[in-house]
Amino acid sequence: MATVKISKIIENYQLENLTPEIDTSQVLVKQPDINRPALQLAGYFDHFDSDRVQLIGFVEYTYLEVMSDERKLEIYDRLMSYKVPCIIFCRDLQPDQLFLDAANKYGVPVLKTKKETSSFMAEIIRYLAVQFAPFISIHGVLVDVYGEGVLIMGESGIGKSEAALELIKRGHRLVTDDVVEIRKISDDTLVGSAPEITKHFIELRGIGILDVKTLFGVECVKDQQNIDMVIKLESWDKEREYDRMGLEDQYTEFLGNKVICHNIPIRPGRNVAVIVESAAVNHRQKLMGYNAAQELYNRVQQSIARQREEE
Repeated sequence: MATVKISKIIENYQLENLTPEIDTSQVLVKQPDINRPALQLAGYFDHFDSDRVQLIGFVEYTYLEVMSDERKLEIYDRLMSYKVPCIIFCRDLQPDQLFLDAANKYGVPVLKTKKETSSFMAEIIRYLAVQFAPFISIHGVLVDVYGEGVLIMGESGIGKSEAALELIKRGHRLVTDDVVEIRKISDDTLVGSAPEITKHFIELRGIGILDVKTLFGVECVKDQQNIDMVIKLESWDKEREYDRMGLEDQYTEFLGNKVICHNIPIRPGRNVAVIVESAAVNHRQKLMGYNAAQELYNRVQQSIARQREEE
């Protein structure tokens, strides 16, 4: 089961830790959802989602302010006894000392952010959805080409990294080389990223490891990218009949999601980077309603129809 350390959430959102004596690297979030404990602060704990990150906004905070100290002690103690993963105060709101004492007693991290409650909630829900999404690791290269996430696959040594390097020099961005971690965010969305250990590095046979971020600048790398299409590189086989029209889309599947796939035969003289660029632009055209192959087919059919009429 996937988990996320509270320390990672603190680092990612630059949260202020109001309970520094608690080791947040040992506290884990096990659910991707968020809860605002309004009813719990009023004393109703039935069906309490205690395994979720708890978010306190302006409404909950102002309710706490009007409670008596005796009532606060009762509610705080009961809330913390559920050992929630953490409690985050939004809008730079500061919890009172009774709240912090109860949190320290039960080992519940209390954090603070300056962000508005609604916007922060949307951000952290999206972040946790990615972290908890089902994922697989595959061999390939992922690049951002004109905003399209292109996953380049093929057998080892066929030229995936070389194609990626040429694309980088042409102004596109590297997401990951060699190993691609694919996460299923929804039934329509796959997101690819690099393992932490290989992020921003690329391997070129005969040269070795290159740091793309250092060599070409931060504008040439990206941490993650939606996977919009797959390019499969394969050695040219003169006996094989390759698709030359592209009227019917071919697909490959990851985690149950289908992604458009093109099989590109490779032989000396073919510029793979230009082919990948063209495939990415053509994919965007199709999304915008224009299909070049269909347009050519229509012209051919119209020409045949005119010839028949003339006969």
